[in-house]
Amino acid sequence: MSQELEIEFKNILEETEYQRLLKVFSIDDTKKVFQENFYFDTPEFALKNQGAALRIREKKGTYTLTLKQPVTRGLLETHQILTAEEAKQMLDGGHIIAGEVASILKKLSIEPTDVTFFGSLKTSRAEVEYKNGLLVLDKSYYLNKTDFEVEYEVTDELCGKIVFQELLQQYNIPIRKTDNKIRRFYNRKKQILLGEEL
Repeated sequence: MSQELEIEFKNILEETEYQRLLKVFSIDDTKKVFQENFYFDTPEFALKNQGAALRIREKKGTYTLTLKQPVTRGLLETHQILTAEEAKQMLDGGHIIAGEVASILKKLSIEPTDVTFFGSLKTSRAEVEYKNGLLVLDKSYYLNKTDFEVEYEVTDELCGKIVFQELLQQYNIPIRKTDNKIRRFYNRKKQILLGEEL
């Protein structure tokens, strides 16, 4: 089990903006990593309603269960490494396995047995070091939709915000209100359930 504080800035991109940034930072397919996020919540969205999120991320054959919780600055992430068998068990309808994440869920008044698998989001990700932070370019696929996003992960919130805004300005990218991936996933799922968009 490990915990870390995540401070990041993000902005949805048009495909042309995404392609431009790939060129600017000399990123080709060999520098991209494929990962898949599997999202969990209760049928009543108990996690989402608390601003929290729960996922398993599969990357390079490893599985990590991550609980994200809002804190004063950024998000507190609790990571728990899973075996392939444990991940499969959870994805096949099993309950959240015992460990630190299950303990925290109980403290949030969420029973681990009530949590269920909601669906997955696949991402082609490229990362480059940029001005004391990590610049991330993502192309994500979920529920018959593709979107593009730039993220900037930092340890210093104030400096990070300035650098990120300067980057967007430099490449004429407008600032867009950007939900995190799990919220975009849930919003898309809701649209489909309500028959608003396919």
